[in-house]
Amino acid sequence: MTNLDINWENGIYDRTGYLFSFAKSLGTAVKNSPFKEVAEDIIATSGFAFRMWVAEDLCPSATSIWSFDEQKRWVENGGLLCNYVGRYWGQDYIEEERRLQALSLIKKSIDNGIPAVSWDIGVPEWGLITGYDDKAQLVKVLDVSGKKGEMAYNLLGKRELPVLSVLTITGKSQKLQDTILIDTLKLAVYHLNGQEWCDNAQGLQAYPAFIKHFDDNSNPNEWSWNMEYYLGTYGGLKYYAYRYFEKTNLTDLAELYKDIYDLWQKAFDLKKGVCLDISKARTEIAKLLKTAYDKELKAFELMQKMI
Repeated sequence: MTNLDINWENGIYDRTGYLFSFAKSLGTAVKNSPFKEVAEDIIATSGFAFRMWVAEDLCPSATSIWSFDEQKRWVENGGLLCNYVGRYWGQDYIEEERRLQALSLIKKSIDNGIPAVSWDIGVPEWGLITGYDDKAQLVKVLDVSGKKGEMAYNLLGKRELPVLSVLTITGKSQKLQDTILIDTLKLAVYHLNGQEWCDNAQGLQAYPAFIKHFDDNSNPNEWSWNMEYYLGTYGGLKYYAYRYFEKTNLTDLAELYKDIYDLWQKAFDLKKGVCLDISKARTEIAKLLKTAYDKELKAFELMQKMI
C-alpha cells in the first residue's frame, strides 16, 4: 500500500471553506509536489481565478459544468506539465479502457509523491487521490469536505455522477514567465467574456444573474445556503487573481482584484452573519457585489488593452 500524508491543512488558502473544489484540489496537489512555488499562481494561470457560472435556480452544480477536456491545456498554460484521462456520458464503450488508463496515471503520480486530482471520489465534487493498494484494489481519497476514505478501483468514474476525470501533474515546462502572463490575460478575458461552453450565466454576466436574487427574491431563505456557497466559491477565487497580479507587478490589476476580493469576502461574511429575511442585509450584499462588478469590468477592459 502506498499513501501520501496530505490534507487540506497542508493545502492552499481557503478563507471561506467554499473555494471551488477543482482549484482547491489542483493547488493542493501542486503544493505537495516538487513545483510548490507555483501552487498559488496556478489558480490564476490556469484561468480558474477568473471563471464564474450562475444557474438560474442557484444550483451549486453550476460550478461543475464546464469543459473538462480543457484541464490539461489550461493547467499547462501556467508552465506545468500534466496528463489527463476523461470519459463522459454516452461513452460506455470506452469505460474500462479509460478507467485502466486513469489508474495507471494515478499510481505513477503517487509513486512520484504527487496526489492526483479526480472527480467524484467521495462527494460529487473534485478531490484528491492520495494512495493506492493493488492487493485490496482500493485507492485512498481525500474529498473536498476533508473526509479521508477508500474507494474501490472499479468505482472510479462510476459513482454518484458517473463521469471519469483524472488529472496528474508530471513536471514543469520551459515556458517563459512573460509568455505565461500574456496567455493568462488572454485566458482571463476569454472567461470573463463568457466564451466558455456553458448553458448558465457565465463570466461577467454571472454578476447580474446572481445579484438579482438579493434584489428581487421574495423568499431569499429558500436559497440561503446556495447564496453562501456561491459567495464563498467565487470570493475565494478572486484572492488568487489578486495575488498573481501582485507577484507579476501589474499594480493596477492587483489593486482592482484586491478590492474585488475584499468586496466578495465582505458579502460572504455578511451573508453568514444574518438571516436574509432582513432586507437591509440583502441590500448591502447587492451593493457590495455591484461595486465588485464595476471593478471587474474595469479589470476586464484593462486586460483587453494589454493583450
